[in-house]
Amino acid sequence: MYPNYSKTFLDLEDVLIRKVVHADSFLQIHIETRPAEQICPCCSQKTRRIHDYRFQKIQDIPNLGKQVTLVLKKRRYVCTSCGKRFLEHYSFLPSYHRRTKRLTYYVVNLLRESFSLKQVANLTGVSVQTVSRLLDTLAYEAPSKLPAAVSIDEFKGNASTGKYQCILVDPLKRRILDILPDRTQSHLASYWRNISRKERLKVQFFVCDMWRPYVDLAQTFFPNAKIIIDKYHFIRQITWAIENVRKRLQKSMPASLRKYYKRSHKLILSRYQSLSTENKQACDLMLLYSDELRFAHSMKEWFYDICHMRSYRKQQLESEISTDSEPGFFIVHHKIKWSVTWRLIWHAQNRIL
Repeated sequence: MYPNYSKTFLDLEDVLIRKVVHADSFLQIHIETRPAEQICPCCSQKTRRIHDYRFQKIQDIPNLGKQVTLVLKKRRYVCTSCGKRFLEHYSFLPSYHRRTKRLTYYVVNLLRESFSLKQVANLTGVSVQTVSRLLDTLAYEAPSKLPAAVSIDEFKGNASTGKYQCILVDPLKRRILDILPDRTQSHLASYWRNISRKERLKVQFFVCDMWRPYVDLAQTFFPNAKIIIDKYHFIRQITWAIENVRKRLQKSMPASLRKYYKRSHKLILSRYQSLSTENKQACDLMLLYSDELRFAHSMKEWFYDICHMRSYRKQQLESEISTDSEPGFFIVHHKIKWSVTWRLIWHAQNRIL
């Protein structure tokens, strides 16, 4: 018997520890509960008569860096009135389950901390399939109140409603607001209509990518919000632009040179000032091959310089939406509109100086 461990070590109500088996990678704890009067689920009569015992292995929260298995000695009672046989109820174990309630809560909390399914499975000893099933049981209620900033983005899922689903996030508190089964404009419009106009008017910033329906919805349902194009999405356009130039030039290169440019393409994509001296020399040699590639690289560096200027960062906070500008519409450094930035990218791709 381990009487002192019942409430401190195991922390399960009315549970007695009969035996503890230690191993390098796991703990096996044999437990049982005290006999108690039971109510028959069939006729509601009380009984204390025990019919037999059964043993069940139950997964529990890891402890001391080891997987924990509870071996529960389960009593099966028999009703003296109607003869019904039934198992006693346990507060820590749901019916027909082989894991404790607190293990389920632990898995759910890990999923909320942005762990992957495989990482959660490794930490808890639960299979990836079980973690995935638990994830499917989670439900996010539509937010009744909206934060000051709302971010929206799509992801490729496997829902029957379409190829892409939507996720709504509070970017300031880094928490999920809701996950939507579809990203179509009609579905999103219907969703926002169900949230009161009073709440929508409180939103000060709406963060999205450059997909036009997102911007149209923001202007319609969040008239007080400043639309912010997520930095990742427009920086990605710069990367794609210079990559298109490199790939087009590679087609006319000798095979050996083409392979070298393909293997070393990250030298061109990286910030020049962050490269080592050796890599800067290698990058300079690559850029000497073509005036067009050299120009595209300088455009990329120039654009990154803009994004890191203090005046640009200040303007990110103070910018206002222009009614006659292109989608995205927040103003970048020195009053250069987003449409102008796009034109510079297009020039780099099409060799127009």
